Amino acid sequence: MSRDGRTVVIVGVLAVLTGVLATAVLVGGPVAVGSDDASSGDGVETNAVQSSTTAVSEPAAEVPVPEPGDEYYEAAAPDGSWISYINPRDEYRNPYLGDGSGKICVTLLNEAGEPIVGESVPDTTATVSTGEELEWHTGADPMVVEYPLTDNYDQPLDSDQFGTSSELPQGDGYMDSHCIEMHGQPEDGTIEYGEVEITGEHADDIEVVGYIQQAHEAWDTDVDPIEDTESYEEAGGGWTYKTDGSHGQAVVVLQLEGEVDDSSDEPEERTESTTENSTESDESTDDGIVGSDGNGDSDDDADDGSESDESDDADGLPGFGVGVAVVALAAVAVVVSRRP
Repeated sequence: MSRDGRTVVIVGVLAVLTGVLATAVLVGGPVAVGSDDASSGDGVETNAVQSSTTAVSEPAAEVPVPEPGDEYYEAAAPDGSWISYINPRDEYRNPYLGDGSGKICVTLLNEAGEPIVGESVPDTTATVSTGEELEWHTGADPMVVEYPLTDNYDQPLDSDQFGTSSELPQGDGYMDSHCIEMHGQPEDGTIEYGEVEITGEHADDIEVVGYIQQAHEAWDTDVDPIEDTESYEEAGGGWTYKTDGSHGQAVVVLQLEGEVDDSSDEPEERTESTTENSTESDESTDDGIVGSDGNGDSDDDADDGSESDESDDADGLPGFGVGVAVVALAAVAVVVSRRP
């Protein structure tokens, strides 16, 4: 080959090298080789969205609180300190012994911590003993809550025990609890309640999260139904009324057992593709169980990750792969240049 011919070949090879390097820089990552399964950026984003979703057995019961003029609206304090809704299970002692009043409530949450009516746990009962202090109350001695609430009660959810709203003195504007209310107790009287017992077809699907008790004051709804619960012993199991503090309430918090994702970076919107694939994603990931030690299936997760890495290495030229190609082409150029 003539010198001019070798020069043309060398220039051509250098042009190919330049093209390869430019492509690698622009792509900014591995160059896929002969693979139809290479992951794209869209796929990674979809997986991130799926991993931050929480599968629930039952959607939240979004029951707005009654507004003035509604059948179940009762009253609000002139100073804006409290608001009250009519409860069919609100009763007065006869004979009336004093101004002692209060509530005992049960709240059932889904896996995501949202209040529900228990349609997913039919023929299941929560029972709270109340003792002789409330034997006159038709909803007490003991208090029995049968699920689903919507099949067994008028005004199934009657109280807004949790949350805050700038438009309301108490609560977030949605009913979340099933309660009995009592009035007419002596101001030095004592109300007691026992530990909740779950029985029935789906008893094993419900966890007792804990108890929240507030005595001698109006109910402070700015509490979290999960984070602020205590054990039965810590909550107190009852209260004794005091003059000028003749009010008391307790809420038993229950929750469906299942997968819970506590990711703090959940996107506000979900794409159609992630919605369709959410079931498959929830079955393949385990971020922790409420009431357990919170550890997911780390062995399975590790295996999945290693398989993905091996696939990437086999199908692409990550990192030094482009360099190897460049060296090979340079060697060809050198050989060609030395041929006579």
